[in-house]
Amino acid sequence: MSTRRKFLQQSILGTAGMVTGAASLAAMGDAPAAGAIVVSTWNMGLEANAAAWEILGKNGYALDAVEAGVRVPEADPKGNSVGYGGLPDRDGRVTLDACIMDDRYNGGSVMCLEHIMHPISVARLVMEKTPHIILVGEGAHRFALANGFKKENLLTPASEKAWKEWLKTSKYEPVMNIENKSYSYNKQTDPMPGGIDNHDTIGMLAIDNSGRMSGACTTSGLAFKMQGRVGDSPVIGAGLYVDPEVGAATATGVGEEVIRIVGAHLIVELMRQGRKPEAACKEAVERLIKRNPTKAKDIQVGFLALSKTGEYGAYALQKGFTYAVKSQTEEKLYTAKSIY
Repeated sequence: MSTRRKFLQQSILGTAGMVTGAASLAAMGDAPAAGAIVVSTWNMGLEANAAAWEILGKNGYALDAVEAGVRVPEADPKGNSVGYGGLPDRDGRVTLDACIMDDRYNGGSVMCLEHIMHPISVARLVMEKTPHIILVGEGAHRFALANGFKKENLLTPASEKAWKEWLKTSKYEPVMNIENKSYSYNKQTDPMPGGIDNHDTIGMLAIDNSGRMSGACTTSGLAFKMQGRVGDSPVIGAGLYVDPEVGAATATGVGEEVIRIVGAHLIVELMRQGRKPEAACKEAVERLIKRNPTKAKDIQVGFLALSKTGEYGAYALQKGFTYAVKSQTEEKLYTAKSIY
């Protein structure tokens, strides 16, 4: 009996110690997230988040949620910088880029993919069914067809018309905050930060009820780009990075500048060093300015970050960058702070 009482006492003390330890971790900010959350870039993130929440709200996997979420703008012909309806390159070809990461440092990416509605789903299959991380161009297209995807025409009449208008002058200038403008944007009638024609690269980060984190990013890239151009969106570490020990980050805007600083990875490493998500995003934006202060005044780049405990934050070069948040307690669109 004495031995049995001693065993029970030790068990009770051990359990109490685990509870106390968990409380201490929570106080230190190291506890798992207290519920699911999803964040994504731009106004279209509201609809994308709603689709992701259909999975997260039913205790589903964060990876499934981010894939389902970004598939919404990929299939929306009104958005002319993501998927179907995306503005083509200067040769009139719609080429898509996407990447995805899970909670175990796995990633998949496709670049310059044509005729496939959902590049994010192809990227996931690259991650799960091949020994590779990146497939590009015709190889990515053949892989998609071999896995049941259908070849489709992604150039809508509206995007084709915009391309033909552009051909009249062939003037290639990345437009600041095109993410929140339609191609026919008029600053007198459509004040920033934009409205119903909102579109662009969408980056999404999520944590599920089990504390698992995943991220996705998908785009049709800069309008009227050179054939074969790839920006930051499908580049793991630039347009998206997920580290389950720390958090995740994603980027939007002129991808060449994001690649120069490996933006998403930089932000995650800054969070590892103790920065809050917003502060980490701001420091990344300041890094862009330091590298090229003159150019930074004429372009838009925005960053969005989510810590493993569910804290989120964003920062941008210019005004107008918005991001959407969905959790158990809120569903809201925010406007990020900016340098300029």
